Amino acid sequence: MEEPKAHRPPVDRVLSQEEIDSVFRSLRDTQEKRDPAASAQPYDFRRPDRIPKDQLRAIHLLHESFARSLASSLSAYLRAYVTVNLISVEQLSFMEFSQCLPSPTITVCLDLKPYDGSAVLEINPSLAFPILEMMLGGKAAGQPPVNREITEIEKKILDGILRIILHDLREAWAAVAPLSFDVESYETEPQLLQILAPNEAVVAISMEVRVGENAGMLNIGIPSITVKMLRQKFDQQWALRKSETSEAAQQRIFKLVQAANIILDTRLNGNTLRVEDMLNLKAGDTLVFDYPITRPLEVELNGKRRFLGEIADNGRKRAVVLGDLLLPQPGERDDRRPLDSFVADPD
Repeated sequence: MEEPKAHRPPVDRVLSQEEIDSVFRSLRDTQEKRDPAASAQPYDFRRPDRIPKDQLRAIHLLHESFARSLASSLSAYLRAYVTVNLISVEQLSFMEFSQCLPSPTITVCLDLKPYDGSAVLEINPSLAFPILEMMLGGKAAGQPPVNREITEIEKKILDGILRIILHDLREAWAAVAPLSFDVESYETEPQLLQILAPNEAVVAISMEVRVGENAGMLNIGIPSITVKMLRQKFDQQWALRKSETSEAAQQRIFKLVQAANIILDTRLNGNTLRVEDMLNLKAGDTLVFDYPITRPLEVELNGKRRFLGEIADNGRKRAVVLGDLLLPQPGERDDRRPLDSFVADPD
């Protein structure tokens, strides 16, 4: 039987110069790939990245409030169902903003007193002409799209709509700064607007306004330099909203709701009676209400069950002593809200 051969270590292999150069070359290539400078991207300093993202979010929330207010105001004015949805809030150069607008369209230049600068409000023809049709007594549904410039008479008719839009816009911005948004001039060709330099940055706010079956865009362009000047105002507003959760704010809300009126009902929910039996009642008949005196009553606030109660006597009149708070029944929506939910929420 052969003995196992002893294990011999491999003979050391000498690398050639070409192999050594290949190893160093691969290491050098790896370092170059990991170099941050190799993945750098070109930056255009004309890009309108001038407003911090947190301020853009604040502007987004502000115009969401404006959209809700405008939908309510236009619905009352036009006596039609109107919805306004905020589509986007972004930063663009003024050239990009004007190129995104249709031609012809209704463009209004707005003065931003007491601050320097002008804003732009654009109302799409697909929205303006159906509104004109409704205001003149016609039916906006089923009308073919109109692609022409607005006349002077139509401008006068739309003044009422424009006043509503600017009023709600001023009210929305009043929480931050008192901007005027006064009309300076009208323009039908966006490319002819000369209120800002082409490369100047603007905050572009786009909204979709739907009136019945018709929908169109409402675009607002505000100079970024003006919004940037209001940075401190936005910070103060955020600080004010955060402070609303304090105890003093809760006491203020309590004071405001103290004068509110509510309807309080207490019902004895006993047996039912058919209409036929009720019509056959005669003098001397006795109705038995199967409601034991020990059974607690249900107390309703504005038509909804809220408390259990017990019958009491205050000397001259019957009374109800409130007891346990009732939980909502299966399928019943629980719209009870704690006090903190009534406090202004930044979101």
